[in-house]
Amino acid sequence: MKKRHSIWILVLTATAVVAAAGLLMCSTGVEDDEAMWRKAIMKDYRVYSPVIPDTLTFAGERVPLDLYYVREGLDNELIVNMYRQSSTVLYFKRANRYFPIIEPILKRNGIPADFKYLCVIESGLTNATSPAKAQGFWQFVPSTGSHYGLEISDEVDMRDDLVASTEAACRYIRTLYNRFHSWTAAAAAYNCGENGLARRMDKQQTTSYYNLWLNSETSRYVYRILAMKTIMQNPRQYGYFLRKCDLYPPVPTRTVTLEGQNVNLYSFARNNNSNYKVLRMLNPWIKTDELKNKAKKSYKVLLPTEDTKYSTLTKGRRSTEMINSI
Repeated sequence: MKKRHSIWILVLTATAVVAAAGLLMCSTGVEDDEAMWRKAIMKDYRVYSPVIPDTLTFAGERVPLDLYYVREGLDNELIVNMYRQSSTVLYFKRANRYFPIIEPILKRNGIPADFKYLCVIESGLTNATSPAKAQGFWQFVPSTGSHYGLEISDEVDMRDDLVASTEAACRYIRTLYNRFHSWTAAAAAYNCGENGLARRMDKQQTTSYYNLWLNSETSRYVYRILAMKTIMQNPRQYGYFLRKCDLYPPVPTRTVTLEGQNVNLYSFARNNNSNYKVLRMLNPWIKTDELKNKAKKSYKVLLPTEDTKYSTLTKGRRSTEMINSI
């Protein structure tokens, strides 16, 4: 018994010595350990600087990449968005659902397709709300939204209607272009306001966005658009490997008229073979569960044409092929 007890003491002592040696190695940073750690980092973790395109345009207008500050401005935004992986992956996924709605409206209104990337950087293709109370995919503040024809009330906020707000954005962008005669300047003015941009142009005696000294947000604004355009048009070049089946599918919809006063929207959804959640998801401009509608207006409401099962939405559209551009 005594002998066994002595053996256990020896074992425990030896274990303690080994453990202490391990702690010592870790705490003092033994050279061999550090070398091994450096090799592991070099092998398993690599960060690359993004490739700057040889040439680039925005809405058909040349980006002067030969100017060092322009090149570095673009590089900065490419780095930020290339390594903001979670957000950028979501942009790809959402774009597959929403770009097919946005693109035809831009085209019909004569607005260059590159402005869809303005929508990406404004809201991430969501009905976001900013600290300044800007709302929706196109981030209209109430005054600008109302000026360009969007109804905004406690019951209805058309800044959150993708079709209506895109039409309004087209009218606003056209106004800006007509003033500045440049799509690049129109994009900058969308951020800082047309009068603000005009004052800076007058003071600095230049009409080129790229040569203007601007506040931090506006000075980055067009570069952010250009970065998202570059990454989304060349995903694999910037480390994004998405399959077509990874993207969010469009939701087929039908249009139903919503009219009358004191309409209970829970009942309205059920009576139209849907549910309240789907009604609110497809019509985020609705802000209440009962539409009093004192003005007796008529609204067009979207509801799904099929069931909302993922297998139904993706039927015949699923593909493991990698995306090349979006």
